[in-house]
Amino acid sequence: MARGSLARLGWARLSMVRERRIMQREKFKGFPPQALRFFSDLKRHNNRPWFQARKDIYEKAVKEPMVEMILSVGEALRRFAPEMVADPRSSLYRIYRDTRFSRDKTPYKTQVAAVFPVRGLHKHAGPGLYFHFSTEEVLIGGGIYMPDPKTLRAIREEIAASPRRFFSILQERRFRSIFGELEGEALRSMPKGFSGNHPAAEYLKYKQFLFAKVFPPRLALSSRLLPTVLDCFEKGMPLVRFLKKPALRSLSSYSDQKFLRSASLLR
Repeated sequence: MARGSLARLGWARLSMVRERRIMQREKFKGFPPQALRFFSDLKRHNNRPWFQARKDIYEKAVKEPMVEMILSVGEALRRFAPEMVADPRSSLYRIYRDTRFSRDKTPYKTQVAAVFPVRGLHKHAGPGLYFHFSTEEVLIGGGIYMPDPKTLRAIREEIAASPRRFFSILQERRFRSIFGELEGEALRSMPKGFSGNHPAAEYLKYKQFLFAKVFPPRLALSSRLLPTVLDCFEKGMPLVRFLKKPALRSLSSYSDQKFLRSASLLR
């Protein structure tokens, strides 16, 4: 067989494998009932011996379905939000808690969560989309949770410069019907450099910019989970894109300053 024919055959087989994987991901029907039972039991037995004896249940009932969901979300994001990252290696949060600075020394989280950040930004440095599932709720949303001072300043400047665009996103019918009001911690007084008479003055006080919708926990066990997640994510993307612009600008500014400092040391 000619080399060109072999190459075409190889690509055809690879394409078939990819299509099969996509079809499998589209069949994601939610988490198994064991996932809800696992977290319910974990809340009562949050210790290492109990978890280690049941780690295989966590892997099969919680982690593996979550990976499949992340991959399914990734396939859909290519359609309506290609700038977002859906990679199990970076999107999936570990179940192990960081207890170094916490009074609560229980070693495991009682939820499974994933974040879908903007490509080019660290998952905690910029805006993103978010999902978690616990015995109490399914939460779907996004925004920016802990912007550093430089990024927060850039976001406030973007809101101050484009209040109409910002308000049009928050007041858009589909956004408000799902998420309602923007959430997040806020200052009591105006941040330095911004006027209290600005039309978006109350939002300029925000330190976080978050949107979320809470659903009953049993949604996670339903075939409606994936379409619900994707619908919420698609409705939230206009705000993520608004926040993305100043976050990237802040990163670019920081990188330029770092480059200039490094160059000055070489003189």
